[in-house]
Amino acid sequence: MSLDTLFLPNLLWEPVIRTALQEDFGTGGDVTTQSLLQGRPSLKASFQARKEGIVAGLPGAELTFALLDKNVRFTALKQDGDQIHPGDTLAIVEGDASAILGGERVALNLLSHLSGIASTTGQIVRSVEGTGVSVCCTRKTLPGLRALQKYAVRAGGGSNHRHRLDDAIMLKDNHLALFGSNIPSALAAAHERAGHLMKIELEVDSLAQLEEALSCPHGADAYLLDNMTPDMLREAVKMINGRAIAEASGGITPQTARNMAETGVDVLSLGWLTHSVTALDIGLDITTA
Repeated sequence: MSLDTLFLPNLLWEPVIRTALQEDFGTGGDVTTQSLLQGRPSLKASFQARKEGIVAGLPGAELTFALLDKNVRFTALKQDGDQIHPGDTLAIVEGDASAILGGERVALNLLSHLSGIASTTGQIVRSVEGTGVSVCCTRKTLPGLRALQKYAVRAGGGSNHRHRLDDAIMLKDNHLALFGSNIPSALAAAHERAGHLMKIELEVDSLAQLEEALSCPHGADAYLLDNMTPDMLREAVKMINGRAIAEASGGITPQTARNMAETGVDVLSLGWLTHSVTALDIGLDITTA
């Protein structure tokens, strides 16, 4: 995937990066670097991949240094969405030593975290290749990082579920409880509120619930099939019969994703892609001082 199709405006990067820099610098700044530097020497350093994966977050790394010193030069040798290998140089940064050393950790934190998400997403996407299934994240994102984490999922070849509560109507078990678990009443209320462009998704955890929903005059646009076995998913897909999107969620792992995808569902949604994925090992190495 290239930056022609993968994009996140600086407007969404900058608040996160500013907050991270303020958190790191405190009120006194980088006292370690201040104590060692004489004058304003320049450095040249490179971002190096130490593990195989998919890179995401290079625009954020670049903006980190630009916010500290607009004269720092950042040269990206890879693009977000690129497959990378141990030893690959991802980018070169040159300029004021205090800006580079001061921004190093924030840039690496973002780059490693987002690349971890992209890499894991890519692993799942490859495992279900040929099934036609979309691999999707959820709203189980770390507070304040949603736009960046969902961007990283796209860098890995995945797709995004709702970004916010106002994107679509999604009826889950706690919403159904407001209607005494009466699915027809809940769906009717949702259709009354929804405009012609707003989709409705209903979460069901049994085939009986799905059958009840499908018998309604106005059903859902998508059904979230929660924690169903592969056999249940196959039956649910037959029942839906193309009338709505079939989304499988819950208990999907790298080992089970292919089996789930082959049931005929349209979407696999995985909350752990954003809330508990492992960071990709990336380092910043000084090449000249």
